[in-house]
Amino acid sequence: MNIGEIAVLVQGKILTNGVNTNLEVVGAFAGDLMSDVLATIKPEAILITGLNNPQVIRTALIADVRMVIIARGKQPSIEMTELANSEGMPIVSSPLGLFELSARLAENHIVSFEQKFDLSKYD
Repeated sequence: MNIGEIAVLVQGKILTNGVNTNLEVVGAFAGDLMSDVLATIKPEAILITGLNNPQVIRTALIADVRMVIIARGKQPSIEMTELANSEGMPIVSSPLGLFELSARLAENHIVSFEQKFDLSKYD
């Protein structure tokens, strides 16, 4: 699916300028702990979160995320929107919760891009 189709699927609104809505995405990750995002996400994923601050965009850029979906109808802060616009990171705000967003994406063949975290290397 592409970003435009995903925005429609999640009843969302694209909030950033100049977004390539034809950019394809095949995987996603849902979470609010940015440390979990950095530790377990695969590149080119959708990041689904309830957070709406600039740290989400900074984390998304480091993790090579394709787009950010903000859950529960939250709106990004001005700083978050400005950073996303300057970095070309698509932000979509959806009225749906994390569970519903994840379920809709999974029903439409968007797979989990969450990698298993190997705790054994810390023993």
